[in-house]
Amino acid sequence: MTKLAWKSFFTVLVAIACAGVFAFSASAKECSNRGDLDLQYCDENGDLVADTPEDKSEWLDPSTLVFSYTPVEDPSVYENVFTEFMDYLAEKTGKRILWYGAESYAAQVEAMRSGRLHVAGISTGPTVFAVNLAGYVPAAIMCEKNGNFGYKLQLITHKDTDITKVEDLKGRKVSHVTPSSNSGNQAPRALFKDMGVVPGEDYEVIYSGKHDNSIMGVVNKDYEAAPVASSVLDRMVTKGVVDADNIRIIWESDPFPTTSYGYAHNLHPDLQKKIKEAFLTFDWTGTALEQEFGKQADQFCGITFEKQWKPIRIIQKENNTVYSRDALHQMKVK
Repeated sequence: MTKLAWKSFFTVLVAIACAGVFAFSASAKECSNRGDLDLQYCDENGDLVADTPEDKSEWLDPSTLVFSYTPVEDPSVYENVFTEFMDYLAEKTGKRILWYGAESYAAQVEAMRSGRLHVAGISTGPTVFAVNLAGYVPAAIMCEKNGNFGYKLQLITHKDTDITKVEDLKGRKVSHVTPSSNSGNQAPRALFKDMGVVPGEDYEVIYSGKHDNSIMGVVNKDYEAAPVASSVLDRMVTKGVVDADNIRIIWESDPFPTTSYGYAHNLHPDLQKKIKEAFLTFDWTGTALEQEFGKQADQFCGITFEKQWKPIRIIQKENNTVYSRDALHQMKVK
């Protein structure tokens, strides 16, 4: 089957699976600790992610693993960026690896929840949705050799505007990314409020769908300002897509964790170990990953959702985020 045929085949499978993906299971097992996890998952060990099923018959060990990267910019471009890693993942697991170019955060979460997505890189804010609604287990993050990682929320405007501080957003039209995005919505809603500016009340919020859409909207003067991820802005400047001289950074936050990388909780335990090992032992030297992300990271480091995502969970709690079907549906807003 050709690559295009495989993509079409997978798209159809996801569409079929997602049609009934949120039906509650009458056979949901008793669980002494679930936290924010959906009813079909359990967290008996208290690490905030879904436990691997006790029943071995529920373990997945597919001959083909589907891999997806967070929907930033052109999905086809990032398929090429991750090609060498996917080849390495195939070598380490003995599986065929199939790329899934998700067009929205919700599509990624729905695909993993339905069992059609097995390994993924999921953006900061949506990681919490994926953990709670899809049984996703974050295991790695892009980092520097010294272990440092992270990105900042940067509030940007065009150089020609008269916006010079957060307070100047009042009465303006400001682009946010999606409701689930951390730096593109959740963090500014929590942090700007402490600076006397309430998004949606003091200024009009317009959802762009992606960080690069917000950035280009500011460059083209479609939006007066936008909170975006510094990592995305840096990549677009480095690639020459955006001229940094046309943008003014008004304010920036302390660092947040970047995209998480992990796997579905119900994969065979041995397969889970091989996937994590693939991330932590992959050599970036001379690869497309190094070329794309080398100014920000040069390897993958191990992480846990419980520790590294604590500030993100605090921000979402401050915003009264609910991990539900309705909240997930809002992630599709463009």
